[in-house]
Amino acid sequence: MSKVIVISGIAQGMGREVSLMLASQGYTICGFDIEKKYLDSLADELNQLKAKFHLETLSVTDSDKILKFKDTVLKKFGSVDTVVSNVGIGFFGPFEEVNLVKALQCFDINVIGCARLLQAFIPSMRERKSGKIVVMSSLVGQVPFPFESIYSATKFAIEGMVSSFRYEVKPFGIQVAMIQPAQVSTNFAAKAQQLPDKNSPYYDRCVRFINRDNELIKKATNPKQAAEKIVKVIQSKNPNLFNQVDFMSSFFLGLNRFLPQKLKDKILLDHMNINV
Repeated sequence: MSKVIVISGIAQGMGREVSLMLASQGYTICGFDIEKKYLDSLADELNQLKAKFHLETLSVTDSDKILKFKDTVLKKFGSVDTVVSNVGIGFFGPFEEVNLVKALQCFDINVIGCARLLQAFIPSMRERKSGKIVVMSSLVGQVPFPFESIYSATKFAIEGMVSSFRYEVKPFGIQVAMIQPAQVSTNFAAKAQQLPDKNSPYYDRCVRFINRDNELIKKATNPKQAAEKIVKVIQSKNPNLFNQVDFMSSFFLGLNRFLPQKLKDKILLDHMNINV
């Protein structure tokens, strides 16, 4: 019997690549995204693979529609084996100048959006005493980068939330894993990178940070390479709680465990070319 996977943020990047890899292996693919044109092209590719699938255009901020999506998926396919929470937006800027209304929207999408999805599907997994939850975190969920205070805060929140509830769901046969990418060569970062005003005292370092970030992204792991590692986590019988998909993430998380704070700070600031 085909395994059923639900992926939020499925239309582009890693979510799309994961869905295509799993569809080629016989998985039933369910997912949603706000980008209809990319969903339509994904549907064409899934049809070419003769895959079973169900895709919807909806936002992770819409609780009612997520519940309706869940009901539709369970009615069509009976159960769900794996849920991948893959929706998230970036947020860049000096903390002093952050628009807190927009920051709250970022939390609603990155943290509460994840919670909405998982709360929708955990009950059916609990009743079956079987399931797997894979949540997209980030390197900055443990190693915060400057000018990414709000985004880092959302990923710290994700890691705290997931690390906590895994104890609650484990007795019901539900496995939990997180993915911690540093950089993947998509347009994700570019969407968030907005410079402060030129009169800002942070302007020069923000420019240097973005220029360095863009250099690194050119050499970064691509979505297909990242997806291959995510698929391994999805298919693992006993996945680790924390999983990296690129060298930069593994490198900085390793430093974070062993080095003193002053040395970690120097390495990070030098790496991003923003030392004063």
